[in-house]
Amino acid sequence: MDVVGILEAASLLVPESVATDSDITVSDVWDYLAHDEWEVALDLLQELGDAWTAPEGFWDDLARAAGMLGFERSRQWCWWRETETRSGVIRADLTLRPAGEGPRRTPIPGGVVLRPMWDTGDRGDGGVPALDIARVWVEFARAIEPGARAPVRLLPLNPARWTHLVPGDRITLYETAVPGGTATILEVTPPAG
Repeated sequence: MDVVGILEAASLLVPESVATDSDITVSDVWDYLAHDEWEVALDLLQELGDAWTAPEGFWDDLARAAGMLGFERSRQWCWWRETETRSGVIRADLTLRPAGEGPRRTPIPGGVVLRPMWDTGDRGDGGVPALDIARVWVEFARAIEPGARAPVRLLPLNPARWTHLVPGDRITLYETAVPGGTATILEVTPPAG
């Protein structure tokens, strides 16, 4: 299937009643597709994906289209959102320790690169923290500098071990034995369906 076919198929999944905060609807997407404005159509579909709970496959279609258009960051973002459809959404406000106080001396990249361990409050034998791995996606920025703060999305390796978290909970990031930062949970949404 070509890019147009993939975008058309994704458009058919969006209910006509769905609109973004900017009043963008699927009709706008069809207008751009009719004028071969595929990049704009892809961007609008991504915005519409935030306005409703998209079914499995919607974000995967957008990831494929973004890859065919050569938009790597968009492809990664759509892949991330497809994974959230299956495992749930965890958003947090992350503050990194300043360089010299924590182990990190370089920024955390914004894409799907970092997979640190997290102390989510679970305890193992003898009260030792049971650390869990989760990927980090920095929202609205390309990176977080040491000492800085930014909203992030987390994809746990084992989502079932994160279900106890609620907004307001604090978790600790570890890349080494020294804590690298803390995050306050902003949102926990179970998987779609």
